[in-house]
Amino acid sequence: MLRPSERLLVLDLTALLRESAALGAALHAVEVTVGGDPVVVGETPFTGPDVPQRQYSVGKTVTGIAVGLLVAEGRLRLEDRVSAHFPEQGRCHPWVARTTVRDLLTMRGPHASTTYKLSEGSWLSSWFTVPPTHPPGTLFTYDTSGSYVLAALVERLAGTTLADYLRPRLLDPLGISSDLRFLAGPDGVSHGGSGLVCRPHDLTLLARLLLDGGVHDGASLLPHDFVREATTAHADTSAVTWGAPFRGGYGYQLWVPARGGFLAFGLGGQVVYGLPERDLAVVVTADAQACQSGDQRVLDLVLRHLVDPFLAPSADVAPGSPGVTSYRSAPDALGWPSPRHDDAHAVPARGRHVAVVPGTWPHDLELDLGARTGTLGSPTSAWELAYDVDAPRRQVLGSAGRSVVTAGWSAPRTLDVECRVLDDELAVVRLRLVVDDDGTVAVRGQGFGETLDPRWSSVGSFSPSPSR
Repeated sequence: MLRPSERLLVLDLTALLRESAALGAALHAVEVTVGGDPVVVGETPFTGPDVPQRQYSVGKTVTGIAVGLLVAEGRLRLEDRVSAHFPEQGRCHPWVARTTVRDLLTMRGPHASTTYKLSEGSWLSSWFTVPPTHPPGTLFTYDTSGSYVLAALVERLAGTTLADYLRPRLLDPLGISSDLRFLAGPDGVSHGGSGLVCRPHDLTLLARLLLDGGVHDGASLLPHDFVREATTAHADTSAVTWGAPFRGGYGYQLWVPARGGFLAFGLGGQVVYGLPERDLAVVVTADAQACQSGDQRVLDLVLRHLVDPFLAPSADVAPGSPGVTSYRSAPDALGWPSPRHDDAHAVPARGRHVAVVPGTWPHDLELDLGARTGTLGSPTSAWELAYDVDAPRRQVLGSAGRSVVTAGWSAPRTLDVECRVLDDELAVVRLRLVVDDDGTVAVRGQGFGETLDPRWSSVGSFSPSPSR
């Protein structure tokens, strides 16, 4: 029971889960701390705060922190021209040549967008060779290749990988897991713009460090002045069309929302939000790629349900102080979005089916579709999925990697299967199978993921094989 002086603050995790699922977004982990104390810890089966996953552009913030450490060590200046550290790139456009480290930190480089292409050439060289569009320091342009160049700069000066440079200086003192790593780009450089893989709880520890001005257990791990500058808006982002949280400004590889605090944000719905005046850190990991602008919509939900309650007048005290606020949230166990299901809609379909139209991918299907459990796959394309309408199934989707499958007979003769890839690349594959009276199975596939095989997005029909 609350004492008369106490205040109750309710964090509606149930609504967050329900509204995210309505978007087709899966929440993987939720962790909210106040003053370093956990207020909410939620996890979904097979994921959670202690399970490593790809964090995408949240890695930009970690790269920015590494730059700050090099500056503190006197090995780099923010006014340094980036090109001076890469003489092997040769002569470049004057606007590229005069771009400084600070310009890249604040996303005010000379290019209108990311310069590299995922599957073509050197990502590092692209930044130096793609013609610029404007002088550096003038316009905010969200450029992941600039963050990749910063990571390359860190590794060049440190003589080691980005993660290994950070390990003794920051990661180990904070207690960050050994799982933290960066995927590498084609140049062998850590992908500091989008390749971070770590546990969500590791992000909570990093957010706490920024909230505490770079100090941890009485030791200054990151200069206070750098933290202050990193979380201060330097670039005008008012023209950004992604949503209100991104229009407040940009610091050093961090967003600075107008409502206050700082925000690191990654593809699919990876959110790290810090609010110093409430000593609040919110970390949410998710995959909303199957919904248009889904990651930004998930961010709006996170802010509404997990941040805005702390901004209300009734939330003006911190735990441990007179009039301590109490917190309530439910549930701690999250769940995977799953297609609706009715046993009455199910019809069996078994055996080998071949594509009606030549050239369809996949060429064939092997089916064993039951009312509650079953399998579907393609022998020639080397993938198979098993489903259970009562529980998510963990398995591997061909070369896409570790996945979770949910399914349901959502309409008469219609089976919906959703496969969520949880490997180094997050992705979603949706398959709708409709069994016709003559045994033909019509299939619509939808694939969502940065490097997912585009053939998953296709429509085809498959007839029972005479030889079955």
